Amino acid sequence: MAAGAPVVLVLASGRGERFLASGGHGSKLQALLGGQPVLARTLDAVRASGLPFHVEDAGHPGMGDSIAAAVRATRDAPGWLVLPGDLPLVRPATLLAVAGALAGAEVVVPTFAGQRGHPVGFAAACGEALAALSGPRGAAAVVQARAVTELPVDDEGVVTDIDTVDALLAAERLLARRG
Repeated sequence: MAAGAPVVLVLASGRGERFLASGGHGSKLQALLGGQPVLARTLDAVRASGLPFHVEDAGHPGMGDSIAAAVRATRDAPGWLVLPGDLPLVRPATLLAVAGALAGAEVVVPTFAGQRGHPVGFAAACGEALAALSGPRGAAAVVQARAVTELPVDDEGVVTDIDTVDALLAAERLLARRG
């Protein structure tokens, strides 16, 4: 699927302030989840999907800045899937489903049990707007300005981000249930 497939933008440049404030130590992306760092698990899922990817870890001040830099670095992509690095339980099949749904949409947002999650897919037509982003709100303005296709998925990983120590513990329980 790599030829003509959207590029997964793995955002790994956040400071993890909520994780630290909740009692976490060090980077949340390096916190261990089932014996592996959170970011390594996220990247394993991306690699298993077979989709092309770009890791943005340059230490930008906000998520919007990270997305913009990643889009500029992959300017010729036919689209993008924005995946924060702290979503280690998203399934490869979900990445492929969002990529597939993007073929006929401007923006694709996966949902689990009615809750919006990640990765959010963006068509190439969104490139200029994404490349101009800045600040902490990520791509919310781009999503609000475009036609959005919600894609229900049976993957709790799309809404399981590691923002706090409690979230890390909840992810451990989900990982254990998955086997």
